[in-house]
Amino acid sequence: MSKVDLEAPRELRKPGDTDAVTFSWADVDAGLYGLARVATGMGGDGEVSSSALAIGFLGRETLGATVTSPAEGVQAVTDEPLTRWTVRGAGELDFELTFSALTDPVTYSGRQALVKAGGMEGYEQLCRVTGTMEGRTVDGLGQRGRAWGNPDWDKITLTRSVGAWFEDGTGVALGLVRSTKASHHADEAAWGAHFTPDESFPVDEVRLSTTTDEEARQIRAGLELYLDKDSEYPYRGVGEVLTGSTLELGALRMDVAFFRWHVEGRTGVGRYDLIRRIA
Repeated sequence: MSKVDLEAPRELRKPGDTDAVTFSWADVDAGLYGLARVATGMGGDGEVSSSALAIGFLGRETLGATVTSPAEGVQAVTDEPLTRWTVRGAGELDFELTFSALTDPVTYSGRQALVKAGGMEGYEQLCRVTGTMEGRTVDGLGQRGRAWGNPDWDKITLTRSVGAWFEDGTGVALGLVRSTKASHHADEAAWGAHFTPDESFPVDEVRLSTTTDEEARQIRAGLELYLDKDSEYPYRGVGEVLTGSTLELGALRMDVAFFRWHVEGRTGVGRYDLIRRIA
């Protein structure tokens, strides 16, 4: 697909179809972290509606959070396809941010295990993020993801979205889906991408381990990635939570977390979001 095609809105044809874009960001020096998601979807009655969520943190303090349907107070604008975007929020959380791509996108599609299990295709890419949040200056790293499809939450127990970002523009992104037929972390369908400013590509094999608290919220994690089929040794890292919170999304619960990552001798930042069915 061309850049314009990847950015174009997806046609919603049947109930359950969804088209969503997610922006996440972190400025470690300022202690500012946040996530915003804007989506459109077709309901059971065939009507198309919009929704939005946003949450921001200053250290471990939640600056504000909003979940709205129809979407109100959160806006994402494409300034240049796959290159630059403006994301704004007003109300419970005020922000205006520019996302500038550091890498090309890496896609997941077709018959890949992640798509078969989760019902969504899409792509991820890493970004530089500048702007303001609640009157404070943001100058950090981030990730932009786009996903479209028809997820069947009667067959999905949970999903995981993970990103680790480094100042030199490199990093990784992971997506995992646990179906109702799977009982363990190791049984989850997984996809991964490795990013550099010069080359970005899918990871051959993804292994993710997670330690949770008594409420099943993610607090530590380990990465073991074989970047290609010829890799003799894995790309390894560990991470621990810096801040986070929980959003209730109807029948779903979203645990939003930002992590400090230690990967291959380097320290970075990123996210680890977990969405699970609760009803």
